[in-house]
Amino acid sequence: MSSILNFTGTLLKNLVSKPITKNYPEEPAVYPERTRGRIVIDIDQCISCGLCVRNCPPRCITVDKNEGTWTINRFDCIACGYCASKCPKKCLKLIPGYQKPGRSKAAVTYRKSEEVMEAERQKAAEMAARKAAALKAANEKKAAAAPAPAAKAAAPAPAENAAAPAPAAKAAVPAQTVSAAPANAAPAAAVPEEKQ
Repeated sequence: MSSILNFTGTLLKNLVSKPITKNYPEEPAVYPERTRGRIVIDIDQCISCGLCVRNCPPRCITVDKNEGTWTINRFDCIACGYCASKCPKKCLKLIPGYQKPGRSKAAVTYRKSEEVMEAERQKAAEMAARKAAALKAANEKKAAAAPAPAAKAAAPAPAENAAAPAPAAKAAVPAQTVSAAPANAAPAAAVPEEKQ
């Protein structure tokens, strides 16, 4: 009986006080400071470098540079913030709050606008043209510089070529004298000395 009386005080207090629970999602939730929340992206600022993909521990982000898409699977995301901290353009941010509850688990895909995609294609074409022009200029410079040393090596110098055969002839003479020794002659070391 005494336990029921102890509980009566708590019961009466709860009847007159406000509820502790929140009416979420009908009312916006108030998140405490430093809540990690979820990742959002400003897709038109993204350069599709892929650093967010390489730094994501659960690998929940995918980037397709050709299509201009950035996809995140929010159910795999652990909201660590590594992708946001490594982004060179700072287009990824962690904001307080969570995605709205849904009935299915699906990845969210963001697509760049057509104006941004067209500007990126033009920039890539300009860079390819500059690279081709620089490569062509380097090849022309190399081709212009290559014949000069080859022509110099091919043209004989008259004074040097006349003196060059003489040392070769002198080198051949000692070889002939060494080989001209009689075949039946014994080497000097092999001849025994006579004792007196």
